[in-house]
Amino acid sequence: MAHTEVLLLKPLENLGAEGDQVKVRVGYARNYLYPQKLAVPLTQANRKHVDALKKRRAEREIQEVNGAKEVAAKLEKLALAFAVKTGEGGKMFGAITAADLHKKFEESGILIDKRKIHLHTPAKTLGKHEVKIKLHHDISVDLSFDIVSENPIETPKEAAPAEGEVRKTEKKSAKRPARKKAE
Repeated sequence: MAHTEVLLLKPLENLGAEGDQVKVRVGYARNYLYPQKLAVPLTQANRKHVDALKKRRAEREIQEVNGAKEVAAKLEKLALAFAVKTGEGGKMFGAITAADLHKKFEESGILIDKRKIHLHTPAKTLGKHEVKIKLHHDISVDLSFDIVSENPIETPKEAAPAEGEVRKTEKKSAKRPARKKAE
């Protein structure tokens, strides 16, 4: 496979940041990076842009880190609780997902990208749960949230069989007589 070196103009996840010289496949560069104006071919003329791009990258990263620190400070002060409908025995209907957390953050005035909320599995039980929020590659926050029932929890009632009622296993044995061994 043929590869080419390109100069990235914008940061791309899993590839690099602006100003980086990366080696990519020719088709990827020709069909995606160049038309989207995400990269330019690495030529002597384009190498002069590297310094300007690296300066812009350093400024952007400083702003991102400062913004992430501010959001982290807000998140650490935040206490989240979800009131959910429950059935018998406190069993939840549905689950709390990353989308629900994102909505709660927006209601609290904290704007976070949904993809930065790392909830491995949806929360399906009442109680305390943990979520990791990765704000920057250096800054992440572990946030705990509570799930509580909005209606009183009813304990399930075990129905004991009535005197005249026969269990399924008893019915089977009552219908079919035991086999006799052939002598």
